[in-house]
Amino acid sequence: MKTVEKPTFPTFKELALPATLGASIPFVLLSFIILTKEEVFESWMLYPLLIIPSVGAAGGIFFYLMGFRWFPIGNQKLIAIIFSTILYFVALWLSAVMAFALTGDWN
Repeated sequence: MKTVEKPTFPTFKELALPATLGASIPFVLLSFIILTKEEVFESWMLYPLLIIPSVGAAGGIFFYLMGFRWFPIGNQKLIAIIFSTILYFVALWLSAVMAFALTGDWN
């Protein structure tokens, strides 16, 4: 008779690194693009600097859960990593569209 293991939920410590990595990449790129303009920091710049990295953090957590917790071995892991990478960039693009549409800079 097989015993069924209870699923262990990821701790905050396990999710902190993927969230930080997922948020830091778009934050660094976006801050470089926005803050190198000749203008001084304005209030419209706050929306993209908050929305896009927060979606990046959620995408990093999803990437970690798909690739390392839910599908940890074999071809399933490869498919999960490819799928979550595509979903991460689509989510970043959609969040950029939403953030710049809120500020009126998306035409």
